[in-house]
Amino acid sequence: MSIEIRGPLELPARREDIELSTSDGLTLVGELALPVDSDPVATLVTLHPLPTAGGFMDSHILRKAAARLPALADLAVLRFNTRGTSSPRGTSDGEFDGGGAEQFDVAAAMEFVRERALPRPWLLGWSFGTELALKYGREHDIEGIILLSPPLHRATEAEVAAWAQSDREVVVLVPELDDYLRPPEAETRFASIPHARLIAVEGGKHLWVGESQTRRVLTEVVAAVKPSALPLPTHWPAA
Repeated sequence: MSIEIRGPLELPARREDIELSTSDGLTLVGELALPVDSDPVATLVTLHPLPTAGGFMDSHILRKAAARLPALADLAVLRFNTRGTSSPRGTSDGEFDGGGAEQFDVAAAMEFVRERALPRPWLLGWSFGTELALKYGREHDIEGIILLSPPLHRATEAEVAAWAQSDREVVVLVPELDDYLRPPEAETRFASIPHARLIAVEGGKHLWVGESQTRRVLTEVVAAVKPSALPLPTHWPAA
């Protein structure tokens, strides 16, 4: 007997409520999810969508990544609320700063990764989170960035182009029907990074609603970070 992996189903993992300390004196709340019976092979440091538009650490793609990928791909998944953001886990100190002081939030997450010796970190940003990854990711020891629905509202042309000088991987998932940046424009906006891998997702929308879209996103994430785990199972043994 098995159950279909879909919706809010949470697969086994070691889950720990954590706190991050920023260099400007704030405490951010979050969660670390690890494989149950093994060490992780890589780490996803997730950066959530715009908090003033309802984004938080439980935004559904990030929550499902934490619910599934420790079990399905042996990945560590770190989620946290940026400054001033609330979720059922709690509220992080401070106030939303439009992507400015959030650089300290990204740094606090990466310091936690170093302290815990979590392997092969990647930044996984969604919408507003992609802006943080583009603006600040090059400052940190990461293997690459994965950008889901990048609006490119806050990251400047120069900040994007600077990734051309980095050997870190840049994977960009652009929904065909995105509200802000669609594939043809994205090809132009990311052309300054010759090694960027832009993936246009047919039928995709900014919020990646629906199980088929969730599976597509998680498959592309794993393809970048641990391709040997593909194809991701669609069913899990029933208890």
